[in-house]
Amino acid sequence: MFVRFSSSAGLNKRLTSIPTTFFMHTSNPKTLGGAMAALAIAALSVLGTTASTQKTAPRAMASTGQAVWVIVTPVKADKRTQYERFINEIFWPGAAKVSGADQQAFRHTRVLNPTKAEADGTYSYLFIMDPVQKGADYDVESLPKKAYGPEKAAGYYKLYTESMAGKQKVYSSTQTQY
Repeated sequence: MFVRFSSSAGLNKRLTSIPTTFFMHTSNPKTLGGAMAALAIAALSVLGTTASTQKTAPRAMASTGQAVWVIVTPVKADKRTQYERFINEIFWPGAAKVSGADQQAFRHTRVLNPTKAEADGTYSYLFIMDPVQKGADYDVESLPKKAYGPEKAAGYYKLYTESMAGKQKVYSSTQTQY
């Protein structure tokens, strides 16, 4: 039996934690097939846990009674690359340049990318503010101004608005006990 470690740095530890008796009897033709199968399963288990796991910081979620927003942002099919560039290369990196309160808004916001188009051909991106941070700025136009200044922000905001396929839908809710 081998022991699993949760970090990818522990890969060598996991491989070396297979008992030596596992390898001692592999020359016996009767156990060679079983030993090879066990080794293959062990290797797949080790590689599967490290190759598919991305490290993300744990996030605190809303407690009972706290506000949670879900914002649906419709994006034009031919502007998805532009929109994702705005979010991934401009908007989110700008979080490091704003105040601590506004940084909290980013820390408690998740973005979900669509896996397929809507019936009308647009793509719906979801922003989940969980929980909503009181006093934080969530405005897509003002945050880039704070991070990059008014001139750069105007050009960045244009990238955002050109990609939109309509108005955002905002769902305001309260976390239940479940």
